[in-house]
Amino acid sequence: MDDATTSTDIRLREGSSIAQRLIVAGCAAAVALCFTPGLFTRDTLEIIISVLALLVGAGFVVGIMMAPAVVWIITPNEILIGQQRPFGKLRTRVVPKDDISGLQVPGSKRVKARFQLAFTLASGERLTSPPISDVTHVRDTVARIAAQFGVANVEAPRNPLDASNPEMHLGEPLEPFPARDIRILALIAVALCALPYAYKLWRGLPPSHVEILLLPVGVIAAFAVYRYANLVTGAFWIIRPGDIRVERLWGDGTPRADHIEGRVVKTITVERRGRSEDEHCIVVIRLHSGKRFRSPRIGSRVEARAVGAEIVRRLGIPAESNKI
Repeated sequence: MDDATTSTDIRLREGSSIAQRLIVAGCAAAVALCFTPGLFTRDTLEIIISVLALLVGAGFVVGIMMAPAVVWIITPNEILIGQQRPFGKLRTRVVPKDDISGLQVPGSKRVKARFQLAFTLASGERLTSPPISDVTHVRDTVARIAAQFGVANVEAPRNPLDASNPEMHLGEPLEPFPARDIRILALIAVALCALPYAYKLWRGLPPSHVEILLLPVGVIAAFAVYRYANLVTGAFWIIRPGDIRVERLWGDGTPRADHIEGRVVKTITVERRGRSEDEHCIVVIRLHSGKRFRSPRIGSRVEARAVGAEIVRRLGIPAESNKI
């Protein structure tokens, strides 16, 4: 059970599953093992590099596997905190209601729409909770906790994904790259491709076929940067009752906008786009026409599901199209 506003208790969780940890730890171990051949050489530098790589890899694996799983259960009268490491005992703590003197809701520096509860105790100790999973009801959740613990003057967090907003915003408003920066990048692309050819001429050596071929490649790369650089600025979603406005830029920097209504949606899903399900999940909307829209990065799978559920509600997407 997550931090839904319809539940008596609020549960917050943090920590990857054992399966996710094994996958990440296995990848780290595989990369570290790639340096083992250096241990069997007579080169001192290679041996040092291999040993350091193995030590860093081992430390990374241990850090991943030994990271604790944390669960908070916030009841009307107390906070129950449980913490457990793999192969370790469960450690619990109870924080009574009377010990809580303050509450703040700091945002995350890495993920914009991620919020945690920071409680200040009467002793001066500060306790920070796992992230609030339902990012579309952060204000209601915070107001409810502040009321049940009798904490006054709690500043409402600025949450672009809160369901109480008339418009929910995903991503950042788009601005084209400055023309000066694009020209500089185009010149850098040409210079990098022409550098091997110029070096051979400077040394009085005949350039190879590869170095000659790099010259037109540099021109093509410079043209691509100059013409299409603004395509990598991503998208900005404005989620309103009845439709979504998806703003993007053409290659020359001019704005473009698409509108998504519930009746044209074939499926809506949550997908991972990156290395981790903790920070790189997005909402994907496919239309009946075959066109697909991928949202800006949201956060964890639980957070992305909360946003997807709110999109389903606002657009009135049929149940058979909801694959969240």
